[in-house]
Amino acid sequence: MRYAVLGGGKRLRALLVLAAQQAVAAGRADEQPAWQEAALRSACAIELIHAYSLVHDDMPCMDNDVLRRGKPTVHVQFGQATALLAGDAMQALAFELLTPQAGDAVATPHGAAIAPAVQARLCALLARAAGPAGMAGGQAIDLAHVGKPMDQRQLQHMHELKTGALLQASVLMGAHCVPEAPAQALQALQRYGQALGLAFQVVDDVLDATADSSVLGKTAGKDAADNKPTYVSLLGVQAAQALARQLHAQAEAALDEAGLPDVAALRALAAWVVQRSH
Repeated sequence: MRYAVLGGGKRLRALLVLAAQQAVAAGRADEQPAWQEAALRSACAIELIHAYSLVHDDMPCMDNDVLRRGKPTVHVQFGQATALLAGDAMQALAFELLTPQAGDAVATPHGAAIAPAVQARLCALLARAAGPAGMAGGQAIDLAHVGKPMDQRQLQHMHELKTGALLQASVLMGAHCVPEAPAQALQALQRYGQALGLAFQVVDDVLDATADSSVLGKTAGKDAADNKPTYVSLLGVQAAQALARQLHAQAEAALDEAGLPDVAALRALAAWVVQRSH
């Protein structure tokens, strides 16, 4: 589990949680330590879910990859049975982190009690993003379409589930760490997360086709080798890059409409998503 979670990675999802919580809490006179505690737990939980998904996706029964974050994948390093169990355990641990019990000094070391309603909302957001209406459902569509054509609408739907749902949930979980967040802000952040999630995948497809494995930390060109539909195979590199820029503009526009006093960190993360090299 430590090998999978702590051995590298962008931590984008965790950063989105923290940036969204910061943006919604900015200027609130009633800010409480529990909000930050909830955000830190959410950041860790969503990274655990992401890491578990990578462990399972890399296994021979799915994407069958041997390189992840510049190292042998978990099933290569420890065996398939251990990889399967490690992924299962990380998924369970994510929800344990989101539900600390009141008065437990280990669970809440700073004494920052997280309201049960907040715990429930965070769990619901993460479960939906990781399940059949999100990441797992998107992966099922992906596996079912190997070697089969997809149009842009179908491809977008698949990636909104497989990749976008968890990135959008990162933003919304951060926002919901703050009680009574303005409806206008929540709606705008939902649009921001949706655009950013899809932009991330478009850039991922471009990098898979144009970058080297040593830079990516995973096997480059694997989607094409596996005959999987991508934005590059459908649109070409230049049109895919243009789409990423368009989605970035949509994310920026959503932040403009959020009505929040400080969205600088969210803007910086959106810019990084489309400018990254790995």
